[in-house]
Amino acid sequence: MKTLLAVPSLLLALATAACATTGMSQEEKLATYRAHAGEPVPSFRYFGEINGWTSLGDRNIAVWTKPSEAWLLELSGPCPDIDYAPAISVTNQFNRVSAKFDKVVVHGAGTPRVPCRIDTIRPLDVKAIKQAEKTAREQPVDQGDEGSSGT
Repeated sequence: MKTLLAVPSLLLALATAACATTGMSQEEKLATYRAHAGEPVPSFRYFGEINGWTSLGDRNIAVWTKPSEAWLLELSGPCPDIDYAPAISVTNQFNRVSAKFDKVVVHGAGTPRVPCRIDTIRPLDVKAIKQAEKTAREQPVDQGDEGSSGT
């Protein structure tokens, strides 16, 4: 079984910055990713490298295998510490990551983690997600009742 370790510090910084700069809560971000995900597929071709990843709660993660190719991985149960993981890896067989078989492994500060089984794989429309995140960043923050007289 092959495992890939994502580059920890850079990816963690990118994932943290992405959440902070979109102006979306984690629930809104997950809803956006789900809205731009295709039908479930049994597997995807894995070229031995994750270009990036985004935690979307303890049961979902998006992984980029190319700058324009990403997958929504829905996990079979909670994956402890995935929100704070400095690195992840994805198991694969013969360069394919398969639903119901392969796993996401969270790597952290020396404590071994239980692998998190991938339940469903859905292709993501990367362009649509980037546009939705851009739109969310550009929306003005609600300032409340600016027009009220305060009587």
